[in-house]
Amino acid sequence: MKNRSIVREMGTLLSGNVLAQVITLAAYFALTRIFSTEDYGLYAIFYSYIEVLIILSTCKYELAIVTADTDREAAAVSRFTLKLNAMVSFLLLTVALALWLTGSLPGNFNQLGWMVLLIPPMVFFCGTSRVYSFLFNRDHRYRTMAASETVNAASAAVFKIGLGLLGILQAGLPVGTVAGRAVGNLVYRMKMKHLERCTWSEQREAARKHHNFPRYVATKDFINSFSGNLPFLWLALYFDRADVGLFSLALTFTFRPINILNVAFEQVLYARTAEGVREHRSIARNIKRFLLGTNAIALPLFVLAWFVAEPVFAFCFGGKWAGCGIYVQALLPWVFLMLSSTSLMFISNVFNTQRTEFGFYLVLLALRIAAIAIGINTGDFLLAIRLYAAAGALVAASLLAWYLWQVQRYEKSVITDSHECK
Repeated sequence: MKNRSIVREMGTLLSGNVLAQVITLAAYFALTRIFSTEDYGLYAIFYSYIEVLIILSTCKYELAIVTADTDREAAAVSRFTLKLNAMVSFLLLTVALALWLTGSLPGNFNQLGWMVLLIPPMVFFCGTSRVYSFLFNRDHRYRTMAASETVNAASAAVFKIGLGLLGILQAGLPVGTVAGRAVGNLVYRMKMKHLERCTWSEQREAARKHHNFPRYVATKDFINSFSGNLPFLWLALYFDRADVGLFSLALTFTFRPINILNVAFEQVLYARTAEGVREHRSIARNIKRFLLGTNAIALPLFVLAWFVAEPVFAFCFGGKWAGCGIYVQALLPWVFLMLSSTSLMFISNVFNTQRTEFGFYLVLLALRIAAIAIGINTGDFLLAIRLYAAAGALVAASLLAWYLWQVQRYEKSVITDSHECK
């Protein structure tokens, strides 16, 4: 019965996420004809800062909502994280406004101009959305989670296309993204149950109890996000924005579908695995079935994508996007391994092994810095991307093996305890 429940919950969450993904990707058929490769290059730079800063705004405390021992503790963590997110977002807005008004925007921020002012509200809406999603995940309310993602995708697509048709080009993509996320948050707010009021001391105590999340998980994710966005934060300073735009579209159509699947898989498996460990039950069967099922479906699709990527991109998005397929081919091995490893990244949270996991991401950062540096020194953008993807594939494979080793070790402890009880 539990296995059927997991499949049903995954199906519910996936249905909404897949619909959201279909809406988002379908919109690209119009968006790539309205916006240029340079516009997408600038948008990629904008969003790379969001992905890095969102980690600082919540310090990954939202993950503790699922593992909290009681509903009151979960409410305390939620309220603390919402306050932290609001405070960090306000601080970012203050800094961004001061830099823009004084004309002292550094590096890539200078290319964004006034659009840096869109970064703080986007960070705020993403932070609140994460807190809400884990609250609903704890209660297994997956329909609302799916609805929020669908509304977010549809709203963002409408805003982007509308702004583009009105001639608001460079700003159209980031403005549409912020508006879509804000509307998606409204779905959570309308369906939100009353969140228990907790004293400030209870909130601080809950934050102290779950200190591993900001200490190790947030630090790890910050490093991973920073290194993952190096092509936009660093490489983009040395190469044409059109090259960055081509790569960003390739990255979108390889990683975005996988990320949607990973979020759905991780959220359901995370909650179920955490429950299983709290009750000291076996967890290996669900994880094994997930890995075998997803990889059996994914492998032939990835092989097909390798051969058809270049002609499909040129046909679907027009001649100006020719060349995306080369980047897709460079990314595919890494993305395939990420499908499994990222979906199981909650394992370190369940077993409190975040400190060891942190080491993997330090190695990944070093490898990616080397990859980007080689690309800059040789003046070869494609070489930098190939080395960057190879580094990601190597670490993803290593992490997957380590996650499975932890599950196997836990299963041995369950078997030992069951024998002792007998």
